[in-house]
Amino acid sequence: MNQLREFLHLLNHAFRNLLPIILVVGIFQFLIIRQVPEQWLPMAIGLLVVVLGVALFLQGLELGIFPIGKNLSNEFARKGSLPLLMIFGFCLGFAAVVAEPALIAVASQAEIISEGRISAVVLRLLVAVSVGLVVALGVVRILLGHSLHWYMIIGYIVVVVVTFFAPEEIVGLAYDSGGVTTNIVTVPLIAALGIGLAVSVRGRNPLIHGFGLVGLAVMVPMISVQIYGIIVYSFGEAREVTQGLVETMADPVVTEVVQEVGGSVILGMLYDLMIMFRDVLPIIAVVLIFQYLVIRKHIAHLHKVMGGFLLVIVGLYAFVVGLKMGLFPIGQTMAEQLIGLDRWLFVYLFAFAIGFATTMAEPALIAIGQKAEEAAKGQLSGSVIRILVAVGVAVGITIGVHRIIAGDSIHYYIMAGYAVVILLTFLSPKYIVALAYDLGGVTTSEVTVPLVTALGIGLATHIEGRNVMIDGFGLIAFASIFPIISVMLYAITVEFAKRWRGSAP
Repeated sequence: MNQLREFLHLLNHAFRNLLPIILVVGIFQFLIIRQVPEQWLPMAIGLLVVVLGVALFLQGLELGIFPIGKNLSNEFARKGSLPLLMIFGFCLGFAAVVAEPALIAVASQAEIISEGRISAVVLRLLVAVSVGLVVALGVVRILLGHSLHWYMIIGYIVVVVVTFFAPEEIVGLAYDSGGVTTNIVTVPLIAALGIGLAVSVRGRNPLIHGFGLVGLAVMVPMISVQIYGIIVYSFGEAREVTQGLVETMADPVVTEVVQEVGGSVILGMLYDLMIMFRDVLPIIAVVLIFQYLVIRKHIAHLHKVMGGFLLVIVGLYAFVVGLKMGLFPIGQTMAEQLIGLDRWLFVYLFAFAIGFATTMAEPALIAIGQKAEEAAKGQLSGSVIRILVAVGVAVGITIGVHRIIAGDSIHYYIMAGYAVVILLTFLSPKYIVALAYDLGGVTTSEVTVPLVTALGIGLATHIEGRNVMIDGFGLIAFASIFPIISVMLYAITVEFAKRWRGSAP
């Protein structure tokens, strides 16, 4: 009974997270566009399936993954073994990202739009290895007590330099790949590891040292994917890609289900569930290996844990089905309809509103904001953090949409944005830096990523003279950059105001 109440609470929470998007879409659809989409029923069903999938997934995390993850972190902190902690950090980062549904979606799109030059499997493995290595590095940083300043400054200088040499076709995708690594699977696991270590190690400040792993996990894939792009666009060849996410976006799943014979539908669902099991298998393998071969302790309440893993797999499956039915078509349809109005102001307003709405409801952001408020001991307010980040995302997506409309190169926008970030990192108080970079990562939520990606691809598809591979990607990158800027500017302003009041007679 308690588990049922908890699931209903999660279902209600997931629906409330999606409600701001429904309101924004509804207002624009009925008051500005003034027409009902042709595929409105599949889209509505898809949104409900997304809600159900997220609720099942979160319930599975609470029952299966989180208890084991917390126990493993505590055991490793107690042992104090740096090699074990680094290996665990790498495996945790790798497994979480390989299972990330948003990365699967972006990688599939990239393979199709690049005409096979970019391999979806290679892209996912590359990003997963990058995140695994950087989580291991972040664990070392926490244990040694290093400030995050120089890690991020040097890292983003490398990002900007690589961006200068990278082909246009890969830049937006590389930044989006960095953004989607911090999503529904990754943020809870990686953030809990960092904060848990900072609390366990004597002399570490949870606010300064505990945060930052998510920010590092966003940065390093940007470098590795751009280097991969330089290689494939220099030596790779185009090939025909016949299957993928773009095709499924054009034919909603619900239509296929209605037309198929019952037996084949069931077989198809079982096949898709097996694919989801394959995607989550790395996390399960990491947990079991470290639990039984390293810690050498049995798993408590094994039946609950197994049920939790099953819910994670079913939830991920429902989530991906819901994306294909609901959020991807909404993003593309809204982009096409707004372009048809021939008034760019409405496109800008939609981009700002959808960015703000999705971010304010983002559960990972709410959780990080609460943890930051606790760690800061009165220096920061969780609600203020959410508003600052939401405004940053809204501004970032609006600027990204302007870039697509204007047809400008993404190189200069990205390099200028991170040049500002590097400058602000020098000027910001130390307590805000790690948190600001983490907040830039958690803004790319399980709902925001597919909707914003579809919006960018929809705009690039329907604006004459735009290249989908060059112009369609990149909005997620803008959604990650500007929250870092808004949070750092806020902290700098607060510190300046304190000094000014202190010096005033």
